[in-house]
Amino acid sequence: MNRGTVGGSARRGRDRRAVRHPAAVGLDRVAGPTPSVAVIGGGIAGLAAATGLAERGVAVHLFERQERLGGRLAGWTTTLADGSTVTMSRGFHAFFRQYYNLRGLLRRVDPALGMLTGLPDYPLQRSGGARDSFRHVPRTPPWSALGFVALSPTFGWRDLLAMNPRAALPLLDVAVPEIYEELDGVGAVEFLRSVRFPEAAQHLAFEVFSRSFFADPAELSAAELLLMFHIYFLGSAEGLLFDVPAEPFPQALWEPLGAYLAGHGVRARTGVGVRAVCPEDDGFAVEPEDGAREHFDAVVLALDSGGLRALVAGSPELVDAPWRERIAGLRQAPPFLVSRWWLDRPVAADRPGFLGTSGYGPLDNVSVLERWEGEAARWCARHGGSVVELHAYAVDPGADREAVQRALREELVRVYPETGAAGAVDQRHVWRADCPMFPVGGYGQRPTVTTGHPRLVLAGDMVRGGLPVALMERAATTGFQASNALLASWGVRGQTLWTVPDGGRSAALRALSRLR
Repeated sequence: MNRGTVGGSARRGRDRRAVRHPAAVGLDRVAGPTPSVAVIGGGIAGLAAATGLAERGVAVHLFERQERLGGRLAGWTTTLADGSTVTMSRGFHAFFRQYYNLRGLLRRVDPALGMLTGLPDYPLQRSGGARDSFRHVPRTPPWSALGFVALSPTFGWRDLLAMNPRAALPLLDVAVPEIYEELDGVGAVEFLRSVRFPEAAQHLAFEVFSRSFFADPAELSAAELLLMFHIYFLGSAEGLLFDVPAEPFPQALWEPLGAYLAGHGVRARTGVGVRAVCPEDDGFAVEPEDGAREHFDAVVLALDSGGLRALVAGSPELVDAPWRERIAGLRQAPPFLVSRWWLDRPVAADRPGFLGTSGYGPLDNVSVLERWEGEAARWCARHGGSVVELHAYAVDPGADREAVQRALREELVRVYPETGAAGAVDQRHVWRADCPMFPVGGYGQRPTVTTGHPRLVLAGDMVRGGLPVALMERAATTGFQASNALLASWGVRGQTLWTVPDGGRSAALRALSRLR
């Protein structure tokens, strides 16, 4: 059991301007009667909250409706037509190097992060043939932006000079919550057009940043898009290259972390959802689906937006009516599809492990899993084939799903022609519509970590935490913020957090930005 990382504050990235956010001063562990906390939701946010609490001596019960930990990054076994047992999941997720708090969570089980492996590039291909790459782009701003312009076939010096400099000034100094106050009421597409972002390069912004939210760029808040620019490109020296798990999610991440939590006394109750949470004079009554009410001193709600809406709707005494109405108004992004194909022959040897695509119908990216996942590589070694995963985001809810699945396979042949002659050993298609939506003007309606009750806190990637984080890192960060809030109420020190700089990287950039 590794206790050296508990609440640790060491900077783990390469960016010397990363910002440390210390937790409140307090005791190392709870004193007196041990408080009990129900953490509802076993995804990244819930696991982070459970970790922060259990490491400080809190008695944690973790409720997860699915039969496994991991939330939207869970995995499950399936048997293929050839008799092979393999792991299926919702597929490719990028673990960027500026995900300091998520990576800190994973360091609990391996300080060296040996469960992750780096991909050498983040290539993006347009249907016309142009391909952008970040492999040789410098990591540190402003050299990252200048290097990209020098190397990109879709965004050159002429395009840079043609931009509207005044409209682009917000890009130079992105801070939270100020960027939302200024631009949450503007759409991402509208902002890029006002900047005169070249049409040929807009796919880059959408594929790298906007589509990461599983959303139609026309509906996405410009503030959320600019925050993504800041985190991954203009505000951080970690760069746009990333790591991926070297084995499927359960084996690489959640089983080891689950064992770590069990070693700290956490009772993980998978396959058990929660119907309602009812405030009591000295805590909360939690109603699990598998039994009678149970009492806890505090509760962490770490659910996706749909799960949170359902639980709050069934808990009419939580907080107050305006808060419950805000929860009821949370939106989810359109459906997305993950198609995985086990092919009977390999793709060409020079195909990258991951490729973002634009202009190929519904196809948003292609992963060749054996390039980086051990289980897929072992299957390919036995069968001489390839394991290829295709993603389609923001699919029309009324679309013919079988037609979309066929279209992805057809577009794969356009991207990698050699797959046209490959037969399918088997295939799996996963449809989901449970990611949060960040619509224009929606920031003020999103809930915060703290609520009107001091012992009820929220965590998740749709929760406002006041820090420059997004996606999986927002889930991990708000999970630790939730545990920190409860620990502070008991006089106990919490987890030190790290983020990219909150604002422009230099006084000159911040001053220039104020000209707008």
